[in-house]
Amino acid sequence: MTDKKEQIMAVALELFANEGFKGVPTSKIAKNAGVSEGLIFRHFTNKQGLLEAILGLAVERTTQVFRHVIDETNPKKVIENTIVLPFNIKTGDYHFWKLQFKLKWELELSGKEKMKPLMDKLSWAFGELSYKKPDQEAQMLSHIIESISVGILKDGLESQLSLMNFLLDKYEIAPKN
Repeated sequence: MTDKKEQIMAVALELFANEGFKGVPTSKIAKNAGVSEGLIFRHFTNKQGLLEAILGLAVERTTQVFRHVIDETNPKKVIENTIVLPFNIKTGDYHFWKLQFKLKWELELSGKEKMKPLMDKLSWAFGELSYKKPDQEAQMLSHIIESISVGILKDGLESQLSLMNFLLDKYEIAPKN
């Protein structure tokens, strides 16, 4: 990927995360990226194409973020790794993840396909630990982790640490300090 193309995507990602996809014209992206609007169209065809390129990155990043959970073979570690997942996101990546949540609502993108490997692994872990309803337990934890993630993106990491420790205690995993 060229430097200009990366710059366009980085600027678009930040603008979309802060102002929403529908609220940002390509002219503003071009101005903030220091490129011509025509260059955006050459690389991405249109604003939708730019968004699709960013969403393509989301699939790659989600796979990377989930990898240490999916590859884990110890069910308690699967649950622990899932609970601490949002706390391991780098501050510099917050715009990227904020955009993913924003798009979920603004464009009604569910992201279920991105979450399926994690959900399957969590269900397996809860089943291995003899929970009565492993699929529902996995779904509940996933919803809680999503909520914690939003809290981190809005209010910072510190605002959610007590919930992380609560969940680690709930699932009888030693709290991280």
